[in-house]
Amino acid sequence: MTIDRILTLCTAGGIFILWLVCWFSHTLAILYGKWLLHRVPHDVSPEDRQGVSIIKPLTGVDPNLKTNLTTFFTSNYPAYEILFSVQDEQDPAILLVKSLMEAYPKVDAKLFIGIKSVGANGKVNNMVKAYEAAKYDVVLISDSGIQMRESTLTGMMACMTSKVGMVLQMPYVADREGFAAVYEKVYFGTMQARNCLAANCVGINCSTGMSCLMRKDILDEAGGMASFGKYLAEDFFFAEAFRQRGYKCVLCPEPALQNLGTYSVGEFHRRLIRWCHLRMSMLPTLVLLEPMSECMIIGVCASLAIQYLFDASALVVFLLHILCWFLLDYSLITTVELNF
Repeated sequence: MTIDRILTLCTAGGIFILWLVCWFSHTLAILYGKWLLHRVPHDVSPEDRQGVSIIKPLTGVDPNLKTNLTTFFTSNYPAYEILFSVQDEQDPAILLVKSLMEAYPKVDAKLFIGIKSVGANGKVNNMVKAYEAAKYDVVLISDSGIQMRESTLTGMMACMTSKVGMVLQMPYVADREGFAAVYEKVYFGTMQARNCLAANCVGINCSTGMSCLMRKDILDEAGGMASFGKYLAEDFFFAEAFRQRGYKCVLCPEPALQNLGTYSVGEFHRRLIRWCHLRMSMLPTLVLLEPMSECMIIGVCASLAIQYLFDASALVVFLLHILCWFLLDYSLITTVELNF
């Protein structure tokens, strides 16, 4: 056997194994999603209901911001405070926050204006003042575009057991009108859900900081919020800090509902590009393999590899691959949707 044939055989074999890994990941995500996302969290007894400090970093106003923020004022959790942080005193979000604070005077809410520069991460700079003023031992970081249910905070706290340091919500999107909204929902309900569910099932750090509940005392042991300002992917390093100290990072059964009022296909693509740049700066080798997890690319490569290895029709394999992939994606997004 020649060297060229050995190299070709190894390449085809590697692609075939990678293809099987994709199917395993897909199946694992569906099974784990059906178990997790349809599970009713146990109720938190009154004596175990710790107070929660909700930090809301804001920049500007979009059409859905008032609706999103109102859902935090109407939570049925018994003990919480909302800490709004705005980096610019001219930001129009300030007037909106003040109006909501006046409309819900019984809710403990405070507004912090101005950043405390602790590093290159602008979001962390915006949150440090609010974090340092938090009066409760559990902190929820929630982006401005997140919409909450009345029971969401209770469900997240139900996951905060003695062995858990961080509770995450899987990214998803609220129902909105237009093609861009459907496009986002398909992405977060298929590819993003697959990666998030499969990674968390096997214990891989796949944290997203748009809605995460954390133990403040453990985070303070790691240096507090300010020490994470040097990282652009602060959510990843939050999770690492808890994992290194022996605490679990778990997914909440209820996904996070992103409800931005201004959205388009172009803006969504810019978000994906920003996330890609971030991953490239952290895990450049892994990013090179990302295209091989896409349906069409791995389908073409696997079909040719199977044809070479098993003398099967590449076209038939490719068509079956596409059909099965779409069916699994449909099953996954249906699983996520049934949670609402």
